[in-house]
Amino acid sequence: MKQNDRAIYLDYQATTPVDRRIADRILQTMTTSFGNPSSIDHSYGDQAAKAVKRARKQIAHLVHAAPKDIIFTSGATESINLAIQGHFRPSAGCPHPLIVSPVEHKAVLDTCRAIENQGLAEIQWLKVDRQARIDLDHLEDLCSEGAALLCLMAANNEVGNIYPLETIGEIVKQYSIPWFCDGSQAVGKIPIHFSDWGITYLAISGHKLYAPKGIGALVIRPRYSLYSLLHGGSQERELRPGTLNTPGIVGLGEACALREQEMEEDETQIAQNRDRLQAMLTQHIPNLRINGDLNHRLAGNLHISVPNIPNSAIIARIRHQLAISTGAACASGTPAPSHVLRAMQLPESEMDGAMRISLGKFTTETESDRAASILIDAITQLNQLLT
Repeated sequence: MKQNDRAIYLDYQATTPVDRRIADRILQTMTTSFGNPSSIDHSYGDQAAKAVKRARKQIAHLVHAAPKDIIFTSGATESINLAIQGHFRPSAGCPHPLIVSPVEHKAVLDTCRAIENQGLAEIQWLKVDRQARIDLDHLEDLCSEGAALLCLMAANNEVGNIYPLETIGEIVKQYSIPWFCDGSQAVGKIPIHFSDWGITYLAISGHKLYAPKGIGALVIRPRYSLYSLLHGGSQERELRPGTLNTPGIVGLGEACALREQEMEEDETQIAQNRDRLQAMLTQHIPNLRINGDLNHRLAGNLHISVPNIPNSAIIARIRHQLAISTGAACASGTPAPSHVLRAMQLPESEMDGAMRISLGKFTTETESDRAASILIDAITQLNQLLT
């Protein structure tokens, strides 16, 4: 297949291509600066340790934390498990209240349910509306009654909502509630002030911000300790033992440094491109629905529903031309509607016709215009067949 014949990629919330500048740094780390950062007896180890230290500073600077707060992991799912499971120690005794948003990523929901099944926590679900917005009054009511932990993300991985982090932070600080924030979709796209906003644990995923897969981080507020899930080494303060993935760490650090420099300009351009695509689809597709909080969403997110046309039928027609998704990548192949859309209580016809389009910094106007044309043609044809 020729490069120009490849499907247009509009699934940036599932994963991003690695920035070429980052790839070059990773290659150098793998082939030249390849030492083990725990090897303290020679210059190769010293060089690797220096690279890891630099990456910690780059990540901490982006999210306004201290370098010592950063723990490297294999990705957001490990960070989520380490934070939530590590917070609820096996000897914690009777179940403690665990406040959870029903529109969290599946990795968060599954981990919380596992903790509940172990008898360590009792989940209390937050209320969300038809746009997947959190009921802040309900959040405050639950926090006022006390809780062991709040799990509430920074930005939604399906409909793209950006949540009011500063306001949430004021609530949790008022009632001294520890807060786990899944920042997978947000870090590198919106400003995050870890130290100022009352976040206790923040999960970061490399492959959502143009770094490679298989690398992530957990930011931990000072004076909070976690129960380690793994044993076998003293790396990462004995919370996450094992030889550090130095190339991945360097890639994540470089990605954070570049996002800090380029985020504002990039996200402005991405939003303009998204709005152009949205306007074209809205103009030519009857009854098109745009899901989520349209006033507070990620720049690249466009979550749509085409009522009465199954998304599977649309994807089948366009999959060789256009890469979009019917939901979160973690739930691919699952026939049931997304838990996020169910929590929003969308009508069945809108859930069946829901699709997530997500643009990134490498998406061009030409590609988004072509994507609009492909979608409009496919949906128009299906409308004619089904009416």
